[in-house]
Amino acid sequence: MKRLILINNRGSIPVKRLKEFNTAKNHGHHWVGECSVTKAPFIVVTRPKLFRRKLYQENYSKGGILKRLGGTITPFGFRSGDYVRTTRKGEIIRGWVGGFTNSGKTKNISIYDHNWSRIGQFNPKNIKLIKRSTKLCIVN
Repeated sequence: MKRLILINNRGSIPVKRLKEFNTAKNHGHHWVGECSVTKAPFIVVTRPKLFRRKLYQENYSKGGILKRLGGTITPFGFRSGDYVRTTRKGEIIRGWVGGFTNSGKTKNISIYDHNWSRIGQFNPKNIKLIKRSTKLCIVN
């Protein structure tokens, strides 16, 4: 019989036992004992999915100019991955900056949720910075 030792902050404590089994077609181990589930805080930590330019796949337009695709710094003072707050129809929205448009007609910043799906595009004048990017998305 083998023992599985789990280490916690109080030292090493034998928590579970593994019992070996052999049958005609299978072999392995199974748990012997009990498991108690307790409440614990849960935090999700991910890296933001920032898209960089793929210059080797780009085609130059006339004059040798490449079209802007993504990037990590906006001309509005925000970086990709910054945690920001804005409002839409009286509702407060919090999310991460992921991209922007800066054409002649529109100037918007795209905001994404913790699953990195886009919430929407918002005017940079209505967006307030909560926390500067640390290249990690942390959700409680």
